[in-house]
Amino acid sequence: MDGVSEVGGTRVMKREATLLNIVCIIAALAFLALAVLNALSSPSFLTTDNLFVTMVCMLMALTFAVNPLLYLKDEGRLPIPFQKRKALKAQAAGAGERALPQSAPLLDAKGRAVPPDVRSMVANMKQKQP
Repeated sequence: MDGVSEVGGTRVMKREATLLNIVCIIAALAFLALAVLNALSSPSFLTTDNLFVTMVCMLMALTFAVNPLLYLKDEGRLPIPFQKRKALKAQAAGAGERALPQSAPLLDAKGRAVPPDVRSMVANMKQKQP
């Protein structure tokens, strides 16, 4: 219907995404170069105008760089720190393995759950007894 066949649709979309990401990276690098050029060419960098132009260039560079970074993250090509542990925990939970509770829930005289700070104090008292 749109000039894209069903079989080759993903291939065309992948090419378009790659082209758009390349354009975004070029634009981000251009804005970074403009910020560096502004910093190097001005005799007094710490004026309000120079700082404003530099911050606008940096913000535009960040705006253009977000899309390719998110694309790389979705493709699994961008390693993100501390995400591996979360992914392993999610896989363990999703695989049907249920962690057994370490102990029965601690209840007060009326059958209500005890707050976590009281639970930790009771656990510390239990450890001290022989």
